[in-house]
Amino acid sequence: MKFIDIAKIYVKAGNGGNGIVSFHREKFVPKGGPDGGNGGRGGHIILRTNPNLTTLLDFKYKSHFKAENGKPGGPNNKTGKNGEDLIIQVPCGTVVKNAETDEILVDLVEPFQEFIVAHGGKGGRGNAEFATPTNQTPRYAEKGQPGEELTIILELKVIADVGIVGFPNVGKSTLISVISEAKPKIADYPFTTLTPNLGVVKIDIGKNFVIADIPGLIEGASEGKGLGLEFLRHVERTKVLLFLLDATSADLKSDFKILVNELKKYNKELLEKEKIIAINKLDIVPQDKWKDLLKINFGKNFPKPVGISALTRYGIDSLVFSLWEKVEKVRKMELSLK
Repeated sequence: MKFIDIAKIYVKAGNGGNGIVSFHREKFVPKGGPDGGNGGRGGHIILRTNPNLTTLLDFKYKSHFKAENGKPGGPNNKTGKNGEDLIIQVPCGTVVKNAETDEILVDLVEPFQEFIVAHGGKGGRGNAEFATPTNQTPRYAEKGQPGEELTIILELKVIADVGIVGFPNVGKSTLISVISEAKPKIADYPFTTLTPNLGVVKIDIGKNFVIADIPGLIEGASEGKGLGLEFLRHVERTKVLLFLLDATSADLKSDFKILVNELKKYNKELLEKEKIIAINKLDIVPQDKWKDLLKINFGKNFPKPVGISALTRYGIDSLVFSLWEKVEKVRKMELSLK
């Protein structure tokens, strides 16, 4: 299934039902008073998160949504029926923006979280509402108010504890397949991963974290080159960043600098996250060069690199536990702030 992580849709809440003009008619009651009922409220448009959804693909085929109108009022002071609310299901991690102003309306993160994105119109008042001692037979009623309508942008940001940052073909898909039960498609060419792959890494009973193998980053990604903006959107959600570098690269420090610069240009706060640097594909490099690779200083604000081989599983267990320790640290900190 194709991964769609941004969609534009039009939503229109239901109009309120009209109030009516009516007078009480009953045998032996020659002068019945006004009894026109109020109109019902128009249906709301409600966004609700569904934890089983992982894509905005459905909105590629349907982009207009309209809720039911409220029913008009009736005689004998009967209020019209409210229009039925329309519930639109979206994945957890969906950011909702006003398409015209780019204002963020809501960030839907929790499972089954709801948000009324367009309110139904209020029902009009019937003539019974307007009766007063000086105006005992009002012959007018209100029309229902129109429901809200707007165009919104749905932007999906994958929710993962660990996000892997690296160039295309650096071994992200292989790593995630080794440390989790995910089965990403792997091939030997750039931009193998066109969609985020999520894997659950199990440490022990009740101890696990989600890792995201996200589309590869290239220089210029923050300006939209390659798959950059799609990639960077998903990195924002993660608790820990795993910088994955290729041991066979001619210049590891340059590669790392490009990755850091792209993150900084997009959102400098990303670099405040917990970080681990791992140099992959050590199995291809002669062992006498490993020591020099792992001594590289990538900057005072960055940790020392660790060496791994996703293919042979060298250093994998140590990396997994290091990631878990950082994820657990951030989780505890987040809980203390609630």
